[in-house]
Amino acid sequence: MAEESEQDFFLPDLCDAQSILFLVLVAELLVFVLILANSSLVDFSWIDLGLTSLFVQWLVLLSAAVLCNLRPYLAGLVTGMATLVGYGVILFLTLVFSILAEWSLLSDSWGIKQSGHVVRNLIIAAVMTGIAFRYFFLQHQLRKQQQAELNSRIQALQSRIRPHFLFNSMNIIASLISVDPQLAEEVVEDLSVLFRASLNDTSNQPVPLKEELALCEKYVHIESLRLDERLKVDWRINVDTSRVDIPMLTLQPLLENAIYHGIQPLPKGGVVVVDINSEDNMLNLTVTNPVANENHSHEHGNRMALDNTRRRLKAVYGQDASVTTHQDEQTFTTRIRYPLPRN
Repeated sequence: MAEESEQDFFLPDLCDAQSILFLVLVAELLVFVLILANSSLVDFSWIDLGLTSLFVQWLVLLSAAVLCNLRPYLAGLVTGMATLVGYGVILFLTLVFSILAEWSLLSDSWGIKQSGHVVRNLIIAAVMTGIAFRYFFLQHQLRKQQQAELNSRIQALQSRIRPHFLFNSMNIIASLISVDPQLAEEVVEDLSVLFRASLNDTSNQPVPLKEELALCEKYVHIESLRLDERLKVDWRINVDTSRVDIPMLTLQPLLENAIYHGIQPLPKGGVVVVDINSEDNMLNLTVTNPVANENHSHEHGNRMALDNTRRRLKAVYGQDASVTTHQDEQTFTTRIRYPLPRN
C-alpha cells in the first residue's frame, strides 16, 4: 500500500537525476532573471550572479533532499495537507538560509534592510514553490489521465481474443475428447488460464518473467497440437526468470504473431526463436520467425499487437523502453528492450 500511495503522489521523486536537473535549471534561470532585472546588460554583475546562484542552488538542492526523504510520509497524507507540509518545509529552509546569508554578510547591526531581504526571499520562495507544486500536480493529473486511457485501450485489446485461435482450440478439444480425454482436459485447462490472464490483466503491472513464460508455454502447447511437427520453439532464456519482471501478456502476443504470420503459412513450418538476455541493466527480448516467400493475407494485421506492446512498455518503463522490428528475405524479428530495476 505504501508503494502504491507513493506512485499516486503528485510530487515527483526529487532524488531522481532528471528531477534534480530540472530544478537546477529552473532555479538558475530565475537567478539570471532577478539579477538582470536589477541591472542592465552594460553593468551586469557576474559577482552578484555567482553569489545569488550559490545561495539559491544550495537552497534548492537541500529542499529537494529533504522532500525526497519526506516523500513516503507526505504520500500518506491528503493532497492539501501534503502541500502545506511541503510548503512549510521549503519556507522554513528559506528562512534559515536567508538569516544565515544576511548574518554572514553583516557589517553592522541587524537592521530593516536585512529583514527586508529575508522577507523578499520568503515571498519569492512562496511564489516559486506554488508555481512548481502546481506544475507537478498538473503533470501528475495528466499522467493519471493518460494511464487511465491506456489501461482502457489495453483492456479492450486484451478482451478481443482472436477468433481463429478460439475456434482452432475448440476444434482441437472436440477431436481429442474421444481419442485422448486426458489431453483434451489439459487443453481446456491451458485455454482457461490464457483466457483468465487476458481478461483479468488491466493494471499493466509487471509480473515475474516465469509467469509470462508459463502462459506462453501453455499457448505453444495448444498451437503445437494443431500444427504438429510444423511448429518448433527454441527457448533461449539467459536470465533469472524469477527476478526479472515483465508486463503480463507482453511476450505471448508476439509469439502469437510469430506463429500465425510466420509458421502457419509455411507448408513445412519452421522454428520460432525466443531469446531473452540482459546487458547493461537492460532486458533484451527477441522473437524471430521465418517468413513465407510469397505474399499472403497473414502478412497484415500484426501491427496492433506491436503498437499495444509498445504503448504498454512506454507507460511502465518510460522512453528507455523500445519495440523494434526487422525483416529480411528469410526471417522477421521483433526486439523488445527496457530497463531493469537496479538492486
